[in-house]
Amino acid sequence: MRAAHETGALRMTSSATRRLVINGRFLGRPATGVDRFAFETVRAIDALLSAEDRIVAGLKVELVAPAHAGRSHSPFAHIPLRTAGHGRGTCWEQLSLPFVANGSLLLNLCNSGPIVYRRQVTVLHDAAPVRVPQSYSRAFSAWYRCMAPTIGRVARRIVTVSEFARTELCEAYGIQASKIGVVSESGEHMLRVQAARNHPCRGQKRPYVLAVGSRNQHKNFRLVAEAARLMVGAPFDIVVVGGSDPRVYGEEQDALPSFVRHLGYVSDADLGALYRDAACFVFPSRYEGFGLPPVEAMALGCPVVASRLPSTVEVCGDAVLYFSPDDPRELAEVLHRVTSDSALRERMRKNGYARSAQLTWRATAVRLLEEVLPWLN
Repeated sequence: MRAAHETGALRMTSSATRRLVINGRFLGRPATGVDRFAFETVRAIDALLSAEDRIVAGLKVELVAPAHAGRSHSPFAHIPLRTAGHGRGTCWEQLSLPFVANGSLLLNLCNSGPIVYRRQVTVLHDAAPVRVPQSYSRAFSAWYRCMAPTIGRVARRIVTVSEFARTELCEAYGIQASKIGVVSESGEHMLRVQAARNHPCRGQKRPYVLAVGSRNQHKNFRLVAEAARLMVGAPFDIVVVGGSDPRVYGEEQDALPSFVRHLGYVSDADLGALYRDAACFVFPSRYEGFGLPPVEAMALGCPVVASRLPSTVEVCGDAVLYFSPDDPRELAEVLHRVTSDSALRERMRKNGYARSAQLTWRATAVRLLEEVLPWLN
């Protein structure tokens, strides 16, 4: 990869300035895992520009966003922000963004792009609207069943976040495997966050098991509650962090019992403190293209137990303990092991630190640029 990096960089050095436009629609909405990927990847590209890294030699990057994004200045030092076009959300992306891009190569980082614009590279994170349609509204699923395969045909290149996700995009959307590149993600952004001194669970008498994610059905938080019921007198509470949007997830969202504490969206400072203080982090999801929260937890030294999913095993390796997303009894046994064995938790912390250290946003940005730069020619 180093050789490819240097060869590509040399080609860039000898060429004229080239322009890359990044779809900044993610700036105007509450951050999900996909939006986090976008922000941290652009931040890492900005850092490469600041360091005058050879891979960005001759590259001019611009971020474009709808006017309603609420930002008049770019959050990045070397990537200017331009707000332009009419409308918001999908309407802006489909109708205004092609004109705003104006023939430049367009980079979309958040699962969608304008279906009439061919000069684009788009990151599709998974095939969830097809694989777990019950987690989404009918309108949302129907749109993605149309949009994603079309993007797969018209885009110059598709990028995804795991080998598992690449297989999913091929099977669910009919995108050729040879057209799909793979980049990873990182949890190191949590290391920059100064943990809050008084988060919502600080000072409570019982330890807690933490889960993070949107409350749509495939996140499977109900499994954690069912496992706790099997643990008569379980010595821990359950804390769930994350929001929900019925426009995306539909009205039939996963109901949680009253003894599970749902905090909704929290600040990064609170989230960092919650990770650090949790007895362990549980990730019960039934479907993921990558699964960012376990990597965030590992980066902060929180022991992780997770569903035995192909993507999670690919990302986390042997740094976490696994369970079936359909077996509350197995999860109960794993939670009992972890919450009752301090030596095991310490080993899991060390393994998690080691694994998360291998995943950096700089590596993500470099790998993504290696996918993007050939299409600037």
